Amino acid sequence: MGLFVTKIGIDLGTRNSLVFVPKKGIVLNEPSVVAVSLQDNTILAVGEAAKEMTGRTPDSIRVYRPMKDGVIADYRVTLAMIRYFLKKVMPSYQFFKPEVLISVPAGVTSTERRAVIEAAMEAGARAAFVAKEPILAAIGAGIPINSTSGHMIVDIGGGTTEVAVISLGGIVVASSLRVAGDRIDHAISEYVKKKYNLAVGENTAEDIKMKIGCALPLKPEVLLEIRGRDLAQGLPRNMKLNSTEICLAIQEPLQEIVQTIKSLLRETPPELSADIMDKGMILSGGGSLLKNLDQLVSQTIGVPCFVAEDPLYCVAKGTGAVLDNLEAYKRSIMAKR
Repeated sequence: MGLFVTKIGIDLGTRNSLVFVPKKGIVLNEPSVVAVSLQDNTILAVGEAAKEMTGRTPDSIRVYRPMKDGVIADYRVTLAMIRYFLKKVMPSYQFFKPEVLISVPAGVTSTERRAVIEAAMEAGARAAFVAKEPILAAIGAGIPINSTSGHMIVDIGGGTTEVAVISLGGIVVASSLRVAGDRIDHAISEYVKKKYNLAVGENTAEDIKMKIGCALPLKPEVLLEIRGRDLAQGLPRNMKLNSTEICLAIQEPLQEIVQTIKSLLRETPPELSADIMDKGMILSGGGSLLKNLDQLVSQTIGVPCFVAEDPLYCVAKGTGAVLDNLEAYKRSIMAKR
């Protein structure tokens, strides 16, 4: 029995998708990108191979990110992506279908939820379930979600920031904001364009964020040499950026995230918010890796703030924990379709 894959968890993200298989852990981590040939509408590449084509394709090839703000924007392309993930992690001789659990944002509508379940079924799942991202992130971050005390999780992904207060295994209050990693990248490329008349691609903007991006100024300051296209001459040009200017460039999206956390704390029942003041909140998701973000949040809001261990993998690990105890969770945190 050990050879077959009977259960699969998918953290279907706007920017990256991770696949978790019980007893094996995270078996796949690839960009949520699909390259499509426009001539005959066929899918040319998925994941890493497709991301390498971003910004480099001829007119006959489009590179799509089929998930927008954590939900399906292009059904057919998402279906191809899920099918690729399942095929990649299942042994070729396996003839029976696995049960699949997929994460969705807390603010997802029932139509969006049904679309995810249908895509998974069509891609080859025997049964498909969805679970809300903040709950999965909390489980993956090691938060005891069934305890009576309140816990706050802030999951910052590529397309959405999910903020939730969890107690007794459920979400008490939650808020989904469509400002996250992508918006921070966008703020960086806009800044470079406005200030230096230089156009940079999305992979470069993401690179700048990862290397010198920070929520509070770094001491000492860090420099990074980048290359872009000069908008006046149309030619490539190199230049140096410093971490302090990038810090200022991304304050707007960061303040929106902080405001969302603040207003959710106001909606939190007093007993639970006392727990959160006491224990602090947990940051997860790729966005939480931004330098000094935990400090910015705790300074602005006055609540201790900690980054989860392996923040990128919290949701995927959460799917794993749920799959291990599927029967128990089916009643509590997931609705079948």
